[in-house]
Order: sequence, then C-alpha cells, then structure tokens
Amino acid sequence: MARNENKIFGHYRLKKEDERAALSRSSSLEFHYTKKHLQSLIKATDRVLEVGCATGYYGFHFADKCREYLGIDIVPDHINLFREKIAESQIKNISCQIGDATNLHGIENNSFDVVLCLGPMYHLPPDERELVFAECARVCKTGGIIAFAYINKIGVYAGACIMDSCYPNEQANRCVLENGTDDLKPGVFFYTTPEEMNATAIKYGLSKIKNLGTDFFITMNLVNAMSDEEFELMRPLYDQMTSYESCTGMANHALMVCRKNV
Repeated sequence: MARNENKIFGHYRLKKEDERAALSRSSSLEFHYTKKHLQSLIKATDRVLEVGCATGYYGFHFADKCREYLGIDIVPDHINLFREKIAESQIKNISCQIGDATNLHGIENNSFDVVLCLGPMYHLPPDERELVFAECARVCKTGGIIAFAYINKIGVYAGACIMDSCYPNEQANRCVLENGTDDLKPGVFFYTTPEEMNATAIKYGLSKIKNLGTDFFITMNLVNAMSDEEFELMRPLYDQMTSYESCTGMANHALMVCRKNV
C-alpha cells in the first residue's frame, strides 16, 4: 500500500480530478495527447486494465475500442463516481473497482493485453514506483502494451521558473531537483525523468516503444491566452513537440509506452 495514501485522499477529497481535463486549454492537452499516443496501440480484441483510473475519463474513451476495460483506483470517491457514470451510460464492457497500484491484489498474472498506468506515478516515490512497474508487468501478457504517465521534474521546474518570479529558490532546488518531489506539496506529487523511467522499464523486462511529452508547463500561460484561431496556428508546433523524444525532457507530463518482453 502506498505510504502517502492519506495525503492522496486529502488531495482528491473535492473530486477535482473529474473536472481537470476541462479546466483550461492547457489542462486539456495532457489528455488529448495521451489519447493520441495510445490510439493505435489498443485493438478491438484487447482486454485493457487502467491502474489509477480516477473517474473514468480514459475508460469511457477507450471502452468502444477494446473488448473489455477494467479501471482500478485507490480513491473511493473516484470509483463511486465512476460506477454512477457506468450505470448511467449502460456500457456493458466497462467496470471499475477500488485497488492499489503497488499491489494489484486479485488481478491474475498475464491477464491483460494492455495496461495503462496514467496517474499513480504522479504520486509515488521511486521505491513505490518500482512496485507499480513490477505489478503492471506481472498482470500484462507477454508481448502486451504497458503505458506509464509521469511528471518530468526538469520540465515542471523550468516551467515554474518562467511562470512564477519566486523560482528558482533553494527549497525548490532541494525538493524538486534532489528529492524529486513538489516543494509546495512534498509527499503528494513526485517527479522523475525520461531516463529514469526507461531504466526502470528495462529492469522489469519492458522495452520502450516511445517516450513522449503530452503537455509543456512552459507554454501554459501562452496557450491559455490565445484565441481559438491563434491556437490553431500553434497546434502544428505542439504536435511536433509531443512527437519527438528530443522534446520530452522539457515536458510537464509525459507518457512512456512499453512492450512486455517476457
């Protein structure tokens, strides 16, 4: 079980995750590009497990693109709301349950074609991230797809330095750069790098397919201030920023997609 479970519950007590994709244009980009990076990898015959499913954003998006979808989340309020949405939608191949990404108790070995981990890495220190890697690899079929979303410490800190005049500072240097955690909410948000994620994937028998950014904190104010017409002119640049690994190190959120080798 995650050591910071109570902090996670406290952070999500207002069900804020259900509205995050619609808060602003910049908030929507993480979700848009995560779906874009995954869309060609999920087949109609696949069983899909999402670990850290929140209130079902990706579940409802992918439900008609796979044979079966199961979502697991540690926050009871998320699962309760997700169940209400499932009942209202009457979609038959989607379900959800409470569970912990560090210990997928009750999920059989080699039982899912695709495993999506699109939230837990945001809230776990390195030793517990490794538990999640191990569990995701365990429940994924050989040759299957596993995707990990994470927050990139360089991108998030560089963005903060541009956005807020109080950065950089010694406390943030220590928290973010040395300890890989948020300086304002230490122990709630944890950060890593593309290189660390790839090294851990290799350790657990996974090979990287792609490791790409999904949004960039350094552009947040810019894209939120744009008109729709102006943003359409920027869209080709953003498409390329999220398509090249040379840009991933400066991303805020990123997605590493892997294949299970053995």
